[in-house]
Amino acid sequence: MSKTQKIEIKCPTPVWEFDSITIGHGGGGRLTQELLRKGVFSLLDNDWLREQGDAATIKLEGNIAFSTDSFVVSPVIFPGGNIGDLAVNGTVNDLAVSGAKPMYLSLSFILEEGLEMKLFSRILNSIREACESAGVKVITGDTKVVEKGKGDQIFINTTGLGVMHPKARLGMKRVKNGDAIVISGPLARHGVTIMSKRNGLEFETSLESDTRPLHQLCLNLINTFGSEIHLMRDPTRGGVATVLNEIAEQTGLGIQLIEKKLPIEDEVAGACEMLGLDPLYVANEGLFVAIVDRAKSKDCLDLIHKLEPGSMATQIGEITMEHPGKVVLKSTIGGRRVLAKATGELLPRIC
Repeated sequence: MSKTQKIEIKCPTPVWEFDSITIGHGGGGRLTQELLRKGVFSLLDNDWLREQGDAATIKLEGNIAFSTDSFVVSPVIFPGGNIGDLAVNGTVNDLAVSGAKPMYLSLSFILEEGLEMKLFSRILNSIREACESAGVKVITGDTKVVEKGKGDQIFINTTGLGVMHPKARLGMKRVKNGDAIVISGPLARHGVTIMSKRNGLEFETSLESDTRPLHQLCLNLINTFGSEIHLMRDPTRGGVATVLNEIAEQTGLGIQLIEKKLPIEDEVAGACEMLGLDPLYVANEGLFVAIVDRAKSKDCLDLIHKLEPGSMATQIGEITMEHPGKVVLKSTIGGRRVLAKATGELLPRIC
């Protein structure tokens, strides 16, 4: 489904007794039950949530992928999405690049006293829409409330379960000399969108976050090319450069990138220049890096180009025996520079 398509809201916005979250909403009593009943249970309704048990019982067959992530993005609402759909898509994509079909999620909130119910409802609706888009169900979770000043509106944790595709053969040990490095879309949209909304850093831009589910694209690749897809990664915090440094370090091989092949939109490049950021180190939420057999790289790209959202997919480099353990970028003027591992704090509260 296209990221721009709208899903009709099936459930009305809850009518809350309070305008904002109170400490009582985390006490486990009547207010907690109202919060869950009118919000989570009504919007995300399914057989597991109706049980309201301490654990959900499920039956899965085959090899299982299991992933968890926490989301602390600031601001919680940003162009193209919010912390709600980001939390769903983030865990869905972690499962997808592992070679799994996402199936079930847990959903846990840490809410700050004073969070507006209107904002919470908007986030809940985004979670529901993202779950429907990805074909996953929230089957268990938790809610806690902290005193005002002890949080930042809302933190979300999602844990995901998925069933591995039978053709998936992904892993660092499968990366070899000569493999092609493919990226499924343009770099740095999410990180630049978030930074553009931060206090003191706003500037005119039509950029939106690229948060979206990638499971269909990943599973199509695996289904078509099987073991010729050697590794996939989701370059969120730290960006593409950080992911590639991890691959180089763990495999002991070198990575050669070609600067002129990097898919960077003009708006993103301009914003990064203004903010003093390198787009290779900026977070992404709607693309993946794939290491594929060199003989199949063109076929992989042809397939990705036909599917949403892969129109800007390209091969950005290759695995090499040269400079083992290092990532080297060949510039447009022919020079070379090492893309070192990031040190210190990059972009905090980005996802």
